Amino acid sequence: MTIIKKIKDNFFLATVALIYVIIFIAKPAMGMAAVKSSGYYIKEMLMIMPVIFVLTALLDMWVPKEKIMHYLGKEAKVKGLFLSFVVGSISAGPVYAAFPMCVMLHKKGASLRNIVVILSSWAVIKIPMLLNEMKFLGPKFMAVRWLLTVIAITVFSWIAAQIIRDNDLPKAAPAPSGLHLNKDACIGCRLCVNSYPELFGMEGNKVHPKPYKILDRVKLKNAINACPVKAISYPENEEIDSSDPRQSQ
Repeated sequence: MTIIKKIKDNFFLATVALIYVIIFIAKPAMGMAAVKSSGYYIKEMLMIMPVIFVLTALLDMWVPKEKIMHYLGKEAKVKGLFLSFVVGSISAGPVYAAFPMCVMLHKKGASLRNIVVILSSWAVIKIPMLLNEMKFLGPKFMAVRWLLTVIAITVFSWIAAQIIRDNDLPKAAPAPSGLHLNKDACIGCRLCVNSYPELFGMEGNKVHPKPYKILDRVKLKNAINACPVKAISYPENEEIDSSDPRQSQ
């Protein structure tokens, strides 16, 4: 039963592993090439993602919510669209590195439309990409492709904002008291586990809180601050008492 539960908890990974096994059996050479390619991207992610998590946490602490709402919120309109294109275009690294930052921006008031623009710009109109495109395909091709892509992103971001609502995205449920962990928002980065292993552990690819009788104030605060998506909360007006036996999952 434990094995079945682990497979269910990690269904996607189990499916990918099964596909690799089938490829190895059917075409060993292709399977080996797939493993090498996957290893390259895993190594890349291990090098990039910790830096992204740290930068996201620093931006979360340094940039006030009011600033995000003013420049990237629903009321920012054309100014917000322009800034979103700029943020996405000057970014560095693969597009998956944008997701933690976009989660943080949305939680601080950025509109869904501007989040879509940032992600799309990060993926297809980054400045280094445009420079290489101009070098190999010519400035005319680059300019026409850039213009059409900007128009397409603007249109599709508006459509996405009409279909997707803020309530559709994972968010923390109200936590009137006690420790709360939003498992929907958790991305399994393990930063809270590293900060406070006595309180947090991994269950599949998600973090879960362990039963506790004593809370270390410093470690808990470090774990909350380390979380790039702010999935951990403990009411500020509630004292972290060493006798507090409550926890919310």
